Amino acid sequence: MAEPKTTRTTADVGEFLAAVADERRRADAQALCALMAEATGAAPAMWGSAIVGFGTYHYRYASGREGDWPPVGLAPRKQALTLYVAEGFERHAALLARLGPVTTGKGCLYIKRLAEVDAEALRELVKTAFDAFDGRTITG
Repeated sequence: MAEPKTTRTTADVGEFLAAVADERRRADAQALCALMAEATGAAPAMWGSAIVGFGTYHYRYASGREGDWPPVGLAPRKQALTLYVAEGFERHAALLARLGPVTTGKGCLYIKRLAEVDAEALRELVKTAFDAFDGRTITG
Protein backbone atom coordinates (compact mmCIF):
# COMPACT_ATOMS: atom_id res chain seq x y z
CA MET A 1 0.00 0.00 0.00
CA ALA A 2 1.40 3.39 -0.99
CA GLU A 3 2.11 5.95 1.71
CA PRO A 4 0.09 9.20 1.66
CA LYS A 5 1.88 11.93 -0.31
CA THR A 6 0.90 14.76 2.04
CA THR A 7 1.88 14.30 5.68
CA ARG A 8 2.45 16.52 8.68
CA THR A 9 5.86 18.20 8.69
CA THR A 10 7.91 20.31 11.09
CA ALA A 11 8.10 23.27 8.71
CA ASP A 12 7.35 26.68 10.24
CA VAL A 13 3.79 27.89 9.54
CA GLY A 14 4.69 31.55 10.16
CA GLU A 15 7.53 31.40 7.63
CA PHE A 16 5.29 29.69 5.08
CA LEU A 17 2.55 32.31 5.39
CA ALA A 18 5.06 35.20 5.40
CA ALA A 19 6.40 33.91 2.07
CA VAL A 20 3.05 34.21 0.24
CA ALA A 21 3.92 36.54 -2.64
CA ASP A 22 0.69 38.53 -2.99
CA GLU A 23 0.37 41.01 -0.12
CA ARG A 24 -3.44 40.80 0.19
CA ARG A 25 -3.46 36.99 -0.08
CA ARG A 26 -0.69 36.86 2.57
CA ALA A 27 -2.65 39.10 4.98
CA ASP A 28 -5.85 37.11 4.38
CA ALA A 29 -4.03 33.80 4.94
CA GLN A 30 -2.49 35.04 8.18
CA ALA A 31 -5.86 36.33 9.40
CA LEU A 32 -7.62 33.09 8.44
CA CYS A 33 -4.92 31.06 10.20
CA ALA A 34 -5.47 33.10 13.39
CA LEU A 35 -9.25 32.67 13.13
CA MET A 36 -8.87 28.91 12.67
CA ALA A 37 -6.45 28.58 15.58
CA GLU A 38 -8.87 30.48 17.82
CA ALA A 39 -11.92 28.49 16.63
CA THR A 40 -10.25 25.08 16.99
CA GLY A 41 -8.00 25.68 19.97
CA ALA A 42 -5.32 23.78 18.04
CA ALA A 43 -1.92 25.00 16.94
CA PRO A 44 -1.40 25.22 13.17
CA ALA A 45 0.97 22.73 11.56
CA MET A 46 2.28 22.32 8.04
CA TRP A 47 1.00 19.38 6.02
CA GLY A 48 3.19 18.85 3.00
CA SER A 49 4.64 22.05 1.56
CA ALA A 50 1.48 24.13 1.11
CA ILE A 51 -1.30 23.22 3.58
CA VAL A 52 -1.70 24.57 7.11
CA GLY A 53 -3.73 22.08 9.12
CA PHE A 54 -5.35 22.06 12.54
CA GLY A 55 -5.67 18.87 14.59
CA THR A 56 -5.57 15.39 13.16
CA TYR A 57 -7.78 12.41 12.53
CA HIS A 58 -7.01 8.95 11.25
CA TYR A 59 -8.84 7.59 8.20
CA ARG A 60 -9.12 3.97 7.17
CA TYR A 61 -10.78 2.88 3.91
CA ALA A 62 -12.21 -0.55 3.10
CA SER A 63 -9.42 -0.87 0.50
CA GLY A 64 -6.89 -0.92 3.33
CA ARG A 65 -5.54 2.54 2.62
CA GLU A 66 -5.15 4.63 5.76
CA GLY A 67 -3.41 7.71 7.05
CA ASP A 68 -3.74 10.92 9.01
CA TRP A 69 -5.18 14.25 7.90
CA PRO A 70 -6.24 17.52 9.52
CA PRO A 71 -9.99 17.99 10.11
CA VAL A 72 -9.64 21.55 8.80
CA GLY A 73 -6.84 23.31 6.93
CA LEU A 74 -6.02 26.18 4.64
CA ALA A 75 -3.88 26.86 1.63
CA PRO A 76 -3.21 30.33 0.20
CA ARG A 77 -3.54 29.47 -3.48
CA LYS A 78 -3.02 32.02 -6.25
CA GLN A 79 -6.70 32.20 -7.24
CA ALA A 80 -8.25 32.00 -3.76
CA LEU A 81 -7.76 31.00 -0.17
CA THR A 82 -8.67 27.34 0.00
CA LEU A 83 -10.25 26.08 3.22
CA TYR A 84 -10.20 22.29 3.54
CA VAL A 85 -13.05 20.71 5.49
CA ALA A 86 -12.62 16.93 5.83
CA GLU A 87 -16.28 16.21 6.54
CA GLY A 88 -17.50 18.18 3.52
CA PHE A 89 -20.34 20.70 3.48
CA GLU A 90 -23.55 18.69 3.37
CA ARG A 91 -24.57 19.51 6.95
CA HIS A 92 -23.36 23.11 6.73
CA ALA A 93 -25.88 24.55 4.25
CA ALA A 94 -27.16 27.22 6.67
CA LEU A 95 -23.62 28.39 7.46
CA LEU A 96 -22.68 28.44 3.78
CA ALA A 97 -25.68 30.64 3.06
CA ARG A 98 -24.47 33.14 5.69
CA LEU A 99 -20.83 33.19 4.53
CA GLY A 100 -21.16 35.44 1.53
CA PRO A 101 -19.30 35.14 -1.77
CA VAL A 102 -17.61 31.72 -1.64
CA THR A 103 -17.58 28.65 -3.84
CA THR A 104 -17.20 25.03 -2.81
CA GLY A 105 -15.85 21.78 -4.10
CA LYS A 106 -16.28 18.38 -2.44
CA GLY A 107 -14.25 19.27 0.65
CA CYS A 108 -12.93 22.72 -0.28
CA LEU A 109 -14.25 26.22 0.30
CA TYR A 110 -12.77 28.93 -1.92
CA ILE A 111 -12.57 32.49 -0.60
CA LYS A 112 -11.44 35.32 -2.89
CA ARG A 113 -11.41 38.08 -0.24
CA LEU A 114 -11.62 37.32 3.46
CA ALA A 115 -13.12 40.76 4.21
CA GLU A 116 -16.22 39.85 2.14
CA VAL A 117 -16.99 36.74 4.22
CA ASP A 118 -19.04 36.66 7.44
CA ALA A 119 -16.32 35.99 10.04
CA GLU A 120 -18.73 34.57 12.65
CA ALA A 121 -20.23 32.08 10.18
CA LEU A 122 -16.72 31.10 9.08
CA ARG A 123 -15.59 30.64 12.70
CA GLU A 124 -18.65 28.48 13.42
CA LEU A 125 -18.06 26.37 10.31
CA VAL A 126 -14.41 25.80 11.23
CA LYS A 127 -15.22 24.88 14.84
CA THR A 128 -18.08 22.53 13.94
CA ALA A 129 -16.07 20.76 11.23
CA PHE A 130 -13.02 20.49 13.50
CA ASP A 131 -15.03 19.07 16.40
CA ALA A 132 -16.64 16.45 14.14
CA PHE A 133 -13.33 14.79 13.20
CA ASP A 134 -10.47 15.83 15.51
CA GLY A 135 -8.89 12.90 17.34
CA ARG A 136 -11.18 10.34 15.73
CA THR A 137 -10.71 7.41 13.41
CA ILE A 138 -12.99 7.60 10.39
CA THR A 139 -13.68 4.43 8.43
CA GLY A 140 -15.30 4.25 5.06
